[in-house]
Amino acid sequence: MAPAPTPRAARQATASPSASPSVLSPSSVPPLPSTRPSATSSTRLWSGPPPESAFRILIATDNHLGYLEKDPIRGEDSFRAFEEVLQIAAARDVDFVLLGGDLFHENKPSRRCLVTTLRLLRHYCLGDRPVPFTILSDQAAHFGPATPRANYQDPHLNVGLPVFSIHGNHDDPAGDGNLCSLDLLAAAGLVNYFGKQTAVDHVRLDPILLRKGDCRVALYGLGNIRDERLHKTMLAQHTGASTEAGAGDDDNDNDNNDDAYFNLMVIHQNRVPHGATSYIPEEFLDDRFDLVLWGHEHECCIDPVRNTAKGFHITQPGSSVATSLSPGEAVPKHVGILTIRPGHQFHIEPVPLTTTRPFVIDDIALAQLGLQPHDHEAIQLALSDKVEQMIATAHAEWRDAHPDRRGQPPPKPLIRLRVEYSGGYTTLHPQRFGQAFAETTANPKDVLHFYRRRVYANPYAPHPTAGGGRSGTTAPRAPLAVPDPFLPDRPEDVDVQEIVATFLAAQSLQFFAEAELSEAVRLFVDKDDRSAIADFVGSTLETAQTALQQ
Repeated sequence: MAPAPTPRAARQATASPSASPSVLSPSSVPPLPSTRPSATSSTRLWSGPPPESAFRILIATDNHLGYLEKDPIRGEDSFRAFEEVLQIAAARDVDFVLLGGDLFHENKPSRRCLVTTLRLLRHYCLGDRPVPFTILSDQAAHFGPATPRANYQDPHLNVGLPVFSIHGNHDDPAGDGNLCSLDLLAAAGLVNYFGKQTAVDHVRLDPILLRKGDCRVALYGLGNIRDERLHKTMLAQHTGASTEAGAGDDDNDNDNNDDAYFNLMVIHQNRVPHGATSYIPEEFLDDRFDLVLWGHEHECCIDPVRNTAKGFHITQPGSSVATSLSPGEAVPKHVGILTIRPGHQFHIEPVPLTTTRPFVIDDIALAQLGLQPHDHEAIQLALSDKVEQMIATAHAEWRDAHPDRRGQPPPKPLIRLRVEYSGGYTTLHPQRFGQAFAETTANPKDVLHFYRRRVYANPYAPHPTAGGGRSGTTAPRAPLAVPDPFLPDRPEDVDVQEIVATFLAAQSLQFFAEAELSEAVRLFVDKDDRSAIADFVGSTLETAQTALQQ
């Protein structure tokens, strides 16, 4: 049995908004709301207050620390939002924080990003607050040999707010030692990193068994694996999950069985299909789970939705900072307070984030404005008026959401106007257009996004006969207007491996393995692993030389 946490002196005062000064700057994170946010939209599976033994967990995902950190306007957005997440956790006195991946935006975060993250975690997670739960399963199997126990049970540390996290597709392990930035935070004793797989062709899910009084939780985690590869593995049913119920538990009651555990799964994969195998269908997950925390998708859908085929619920907290100018990012952002009590019952209370930057997105079609296609000045004036309206909307929405800060000017909003210019209309230079809004928007260089609609033959249109109705003679099919796909907002939206595969298809490689070369290029480009290609070439040469010598 894993040792119970060492009793510590209770905190002198419960964390409160006024007692949690910002680590970044005195005014970077405003005080938290003094009243509890409404939870009328969340799932309630019991009435009345939860028992003392109920788990209280703050759930969040996709913090993307370091996103646009060199931007003079948006550089602090990711850090402010993450600090607010930690402030909420401390003020609401949760048992621990559970993160669903992509804590960092870059695979190799900058020194400034790492130092800021370490400062935040030290400030809010270290302290004398007693941790009210214990771990029953083999901790070394979950956290690895370098950190063989949870940080709050380390006798050399004094952790009052444990943080558990899996990795995402941005901060996944790579390179020598298969390490990532979360390994660094784990070695520093600030994060409990779990969910790393040693063999992607056979996924093994062994849960962290948690106990708080008579409440038990089996916490499963699966860090990000390339969707196509994981899809293939799961389709072949090369996955395994266990509860090891009661492992290390010396109680001789009825709790030593699977039914005693609330099964909580954390995953970081595409939930929305982007291709035949570039996502993970919900039905691929085991029906033993009670609740699935889904990371990677940035749209906030935190209210749990039941999968009728499998019986579990899914909550999608979404990102805490906007990393693209898409409709999903414009949805108001929340974290959740997950309460679990015995009997497989849970409740999620959505808590809005107040530090996120206002974001308004809208569409407009030039053909519907009644303007001449080549009247450049009229088009610019119409689009400028529309952007001004969107800025006013952003300010009004921010004031309505922050009545306690009416005396403060609203932050510069993110504005995205998607302009359809089909019908021979001219486009404007987005950066030149944005210069007029440099003082009123946070993203003046990409306020506008132009696209056209292409016309295709409609394969589903009827085939009316022409002339006298002679069989085999058909009239032209009705055209079908389909929007041209939007250009990617982010460089990471471009699939490097697809480009490499297209190039290699025209080559005839005799020495290098195409799949391994493609993976090396991906690591070099996506993960900034400067030695990936050289290591691949050296390894291939060494293998060939050994084969020749034999």
